[in-house]
Amino acid sequence: MSLTPDQSETIQPDMSSVPTTPEEKRMNTSQSAPIARAVGASGAHAVERHNAEVLKVSTRSRPSAVAGAIAGVIRDSGMAEVQSIGAGATNQAIKAVAIARSYLSEEGVDIVCTPSFIDVEIDAEERTAIRLLVERR
Repeated sequence: MSLTPDQSETIQPDMSSVPTTPEEKRMNTSQSAPIARAVGASGAHAVERHNAEVLKVSTRSRPSAVAGAIAGVIRDSGMAEVQSIGAGATNQAIKAVAIARSYLSEEGVDIVCTPSFIDVEIDAEERTAIRLLVERR
């Protein structure tokens, strides 16, 4: 399989080439046992977060770059977590998952995406983010 220069630079999970917003830099996901929850779920229905590489997506993130990072993490560990806050960032994240699926399908790997909500702390304020758990099927 030959890669275009654009694809070869985006396959690694190093997100340093993806622009980050100040909000993303402040996202603190190192809280003990962050919780993912379904819409309207109370504490009894909450689910512990999986141990997966966390990729944070902003409105200005390039979907192809994020897709390359997702594909690289899936190849390495079989599971990636994509987080976004807001409609624009979530749109970019969903496009990235779709592109990553096409990158991986060339290698015979199929992925599934499980969306949920996650509470994150930004500047001592709790925010709700979209969490996309991407795993091998």
